[in-house]
Amino acid sequence: MNTVMKSFKDTLLNAKNILILTGSGISAESGVPTFRGAGGFWRSYQVTYLATPRAFRDNPSLVWEFYEYRRALATKVQPNKAHDTIANFEKKLTSQGKHVTVVTQNVDGLHQRAGTKNIVELHGSLFKTQCTECGNVEVNNTVPICPALARASLPEPDDMASDIPVEDLPHCQKNDCRGLLRPFIVWFGENLDEDLLNKTEAAVESCDVCLIIGTSSLIYPAAMFAPRVAERGITVAEFNLEETAATKSFQYHFQGPCTVTVTEALDI
Repeated sequence: MNTVMKSFKDTLLNAKNILILTGSGISAESGVPTFRGAGGFWRSYQVTYLATPRAFRDNPSLVWEFYEYRRALATKVQPNKAHDTIANFEKKLTSQGKHVTVVTQNVDGLHQRAGTKNIVELHGSLFKTQCTECGNVEVNNTVPICPALARASLPEPDDMASDIPVEDLPHCQKNDCRGLLRPFIVWFGENLDEDLLNKTEAAVESCDVCLIIGTSSLIYPAAMFAPRVAERGITVAEFNLEETAATKSFQYHFQGPCTVTVTEALDI
């Protein structure tokens, strides 16, 4: 073990309120596509367009196909060593009367499947739906979510893309509402859920150590959390494949795969 890692682990041993921020990098090591950057396309559609309220209004069938494709992908991959290590770390520290909060930008549910309990899904979840009429939010792990979307898991060419009638898309079952369901995802142009944001803010303000794992620190408001912690003089450790724009403001930077660096760091 190098001296920098030992120094961080010594700090972690004395912490009582640990905040762990995770991004797409941790799930990429499980095989979850990030859909960002130069490869940010599904079929021939720009993903940044599909992830918008306008796209859902214009073509709910297409948007549901895209998210059903992502749901199917997420169910086929497994949590990796970094996910498992975080879950075990949380369990161990909770038994010691300490507090661990995991705030993730990911929507794939891998933290939950690994066993993490105290988690804030800041950008929503592929496995939750929200009614566009009554606003009800429910967990839905059924893949496909409805018979009409059974073929959506296939990355078909555009000319094979279906045009599913709205009545065959997922609809709300609460109190016979029958409103059209949408993925419970924070789309571009939408605000974060206020309750989730408040819970995150509380963790940011109360933590005495912060780990930021697998994120480029470019997506706001999540990109502000770790720098705010660092400004308070609190230890921040970044785990990433490369340095980010915020790296110099953190006390520790561990470069390499999360499955290696995080596993070593949380083995205390």
